[in-house]
Amino acid sequence: MERNEGSEAERMVAERLSTFRGDGDWQPDLQRGLQILGERRAASRERGRRGMFIVAGAAAVCLPIMALPATKALAARCVSTCVQETAVVREALLGHRVTPVPGKTWLKPEDRRMAPDFTLADADGHSVRLADMRGKVVLLNFWATWCKPCGEEIPWFVEFQKENQPRGFAAMGVSMDEGGWGAVRPFLEAMQINYPIVIGNDQVAALYGGLRALPLTLIIDREGRVAAVHQGLCRKDEYENDIGAALSER
Repeated sequence: MERNEGSEAERMVAERLSTFRGDGDWQPDLQRGLQILGERRAASRERGRRGMFIVAGAAAVCLPIMALPATKALAARCVSTCVQETAVVREALLGHRVTPVPGKTWLKPEDRRMAPDFTLADADGHSVRLADMRGKVVLLNFWATWCKPCGEEIPWFVEFQKENQPRGFAAMGVSMDEGGWGAVRPFLEAMQINYPIVIGNDQVAALYGGLRALPLTLIIDREGRVAAVHQGLCRKDEYENDIGAALSER
């Protein structure tokens, strides 16, 4: 292979030099041209080998680092921070510390506190007050049109409203869209939402722990107390179980 490459290089250099016209006694040096070409090829091969060594070295260093306890601990802290934010929201709503586990929290009647009251306008400009729903089991959902998990849950809530309304159940949605009704109204029509929707604000968000993440859904008992908190996307059967349990309470 090396001999074939050398012969081909010699031929190319000879052809290239044959186009030159020397002045005086100067003549193209074929051997010098071959030498320069060889030096450049050797330098190119050396750069390629160094690049391979750098890549291999980086892999050899990074992979063991990822397995170190300190690195794993850092990743665990990142996850823990997200979970702790969920716990902060629940603590603000429930009035006491809770285990920082994503998902839902169900409270016994003796551990419940009143859901913060508010009054907001619906799409027709009518005032909707949370306290006016006292006596019913209420599903209160904080959501936004840009929140994909919210869009997955809303059809469930439409179904819950249809099936459980005769038993004293009511769903209510609070949109946190900054675009107002211009962004929300087309979404309501597309999803065929059959329960009241209002537009939230900073004051309402502050009442419910700052709403650090969406969706946030509460199950409120007939006395207006928070019976369950669903943080993030939860399973449909979790909602069904909590709604059924709250409806069964007297």
